[in-house]
Amino acid sequence: MQYVKLTFAITGEEQSGILIAMLTEIGYDGFEEAGDTLIAYIAQPNFHEEELQLVTGQLGANYATEIIQEQNWNALWESNFPPVIVEGLCTIRADFHDIKVTTPYDIRITPKMSFGTGHHATTQLMMQLMQQQDMENTSVLDFGTGTGVLAILAEMMGATNILAIDNDDWCVENASENLERNNCRHIRVEKGSLEVAGNDKFQVILANINRHILLQYMQALYDKLGNNGVILMSGLLREDRDIIVNAAETVKFGFEKIKEQGNWIALVFNKHDD
Repeated sequence: MQYVKLTFAITGEEQSGILIAMLTEIGYDGFEEAGDTLIAYIAQPNFHEEELQLVTGQLGANYATEIIQEQNWNALWESNFPPVIVEGLCTIRADFHDIKVTTPYDIRITPKMSFGTGHHATTQLMMQLMQQQDMENTSVLDFGTGTGVLAILAEMMGATNILAIDNDDWCVENASENLERNNCRHIRVEKGSLEVAGNDKFQVILANINRHILLQYMQALYDKLGNNGVILMSGLLREDRDIIVNAAETVKFGFEKIKEQGNWIALVFNKHDD
């Protein structure tokens, strides 16, 4: 499959965050941020110039397009992505990164076109919040797994029953490859949405997606979380906080904490049945 690569000239972190959020809602699922440049990827069949111009017109963002062949992705990854280190927790790297790993966990991935290389603030925020959770012997749902990086970290931290789901064929294939690369034994990857979980409930839910999807599935996510469980939500901007907290509390999630990085936030909620 071919992908369209869009390179945007941006004026700052706030514009970049808003642009990523808006592009995510129209199907873009891979991003790179570097200084005054934002790069976004979308599968060519899902690329619609008119839809894109509605977004960029609102923000006054200029862009250039380029077609990326599937077989070129590994070379692009190798030339553009340094390792990611989440201090005191994990290193995220590709096989070609020959570095000394000093963190407790060493995660090796090849992301292809899937979201979740660890470079984006939302992935790092989720990992930092996971670091504060007791994951030992837990059941975990990774909702919108992308590369599978959060599911992989959950297993490394001691989770023993993990379901990773995504509605994109490419993500399912890529996550499966990354699970094998990290010798994971307790993760099942499925294509689809929450229906693939059946009647199962989970002690921890990881949902690094976007505001639109979180709002759409808020009640269903509550139903999937077991009593005394926690859900970590990200893919959110600062201005999304009140909207998400209000929606979560409406379905009876209890708000616990917020973590911020730049213009991005991650939220933790709990569930305590009466």
